[in-house]
Amino acid sequence: MRALWMIPLAVLVSLAAVLPLGYVVAAAVGAGWPSVVALVFRPRVGELLQNTLLLVALTLPICTALALALAWLTERSDLPGARLWSWLAVAPLAVPAFVHGYAWVTLAPGLHGLPAGVFVAVLAYTPFLYLPIVAALRRCDPALEDSAASLGLPPGRVFRRAVLPQLRLALCGGGLLIGLHLLAEYGLFVMIRFDTFTTAIMDQFQSAYDSAAANMLAAVLALCCLALLAGESRLRGGTRAARIGAGAPRPPRRAPVAALWLAVPLAYAALALGVPLVTLGRWLAAGGAGIWRWSEIAPALGQTALLAGLGAVATTLAAIPMAWLAVRAPGRLARALEGCNYITGCLPGVVIGLALVSMTVHLARPLYQSVATIVFAYALLFLPRAMLSLRASLAQAPPELELAAASLGRAPAVALWSVTLRLAAPGAAAGLALVALGITNELTATQMLAPSGTQTLATGFWAYTGEIDYAAAAPYALLMVLFSLPMTWLLHSQSRRIAGR
Repeated sequence: MRALWMIPLAVLVSLAAVLPLGYVVAAAVGAGWPSVVALVFRPRVGELLQNTLLLVALTLPICTALALALAWLTERSDLPGARLWSWLAVAPLAVPAFVHGYAWVTLAPGLHGLPAGVFVAVLAYTPFLYLPIVAALRRCDPALEDSAASLGLPPGRVFRRAVLPQLRLALCGGGLLIGLHLLAEYGLFVMIRFDTFTTAIMDQFQSAYDSAAANMLAAVLALCCLALLAGESRLRGGTRAARIGAGAPRPPRRAPVAALWLAVPLAYAALALGVPLVTLGRWLAAGGAGIWRWSEIAPALGQTALLAGLGAVATTLAAIPMAWLAVRAPGRLARALEGCNYITGCLPGVVIGLALVSMTVHLARPLYQSVATIVFAYALLFLPRAMLSLRASLAQAPPELELAAASLGRAPAVALWSVTLRLAAPGAAAGLALVALGITNELTATQMLAPSGTQTLATGFWAYTGEIDYAAAAPYALLMVLFSLPMTWLLHSQSRRIAGR
């Protein structure tokens, strides 16, 4: 059953998704070529571009090496307590990147600049590579490694020749995710005093509202995002990732390792999880009961939950037409529309926030700093998360069930709702949770677009750190971590379920 009425909805969602990118392009065109040259081709932009390139070029290889080491130790070695170390390798995702920065700056106030940015970013973002690598390792057929070993290859060459090629998609996808986070991150790099495009755009926005300079920096940052997407696509190539048959139904052999290798997961857990938690505990103890200002914290918690709920529901509903089109009617149109959503979802929150602020002020003033605008921004930012979860679940719902429902007199919309979407409910729930988690930790778009008087856990934390009142900020950070921990456990358990373990 081809529910053609879903195509206009998917087109509408995709057109809405490209509005911020279209505004950035229109702002560049409207400024005129002389203004573009004056604002873009200047030393400050060159400095920011150099910082960005160095940050990405240094952070990605270190994250890749660390994630590969952790994945191999927890999945392919006889390291004691492998399941515990696997969970601890994922748990740092529960700590927002700007909380990592807050923890390390309070521990070592002299930590700043590019080395500090690379160091803290590696701690905060390595799980984004570890999770897909582990999932890919669990799906690898150990018979391929046995065949390579039987040809006399040493273990190192077996890993390079038989295992590493099977991790190519995981490495590219995880690397892309980390690269986009590096381009989008604001709070972490402000904390450690390292200038990036995102921090510069926020400075321009706060000092000169809707300035032409901020728009031009946003355009350059958008180009960096597109270049990163193109680079990942080229590295990924068109290599076939699927295989016919499930492979060997047995776990791979675990290589014996010396106890000294325990230092790798132990050091990572201590630095990425232990330091933030200990720092939070220290500030909570120093502040005492007085820092738990429930008259402020309770509304912030309620508003965070409200915005996360509204944003998650709106984003998931908006993702349904596009996910359905990608699964039920694949083709050039579906790929083009899907690409629009992914490109916009890769833009940093500061770019989307700047575009929506300018658009609402100039074209729809009543929507400026309204709940509708901030929910729309969240949908643009996190639509790919909901879409990917829904697409995977819809692919497992047989279309014949929709046909059967239609043969019994059900309208297409009713058949979709009562049959297909019910079967896709687990994926929709996962998408809801992932979007809500992202909204809880979102900072820049919320600062720009939230209605006056709105304070979330993230903005409350940021307000107190801006006043150098780190003790008062600690409760907000702790609540964000506590909210995020169940989601990281869900991600960890789902990665194990993929391989049937």
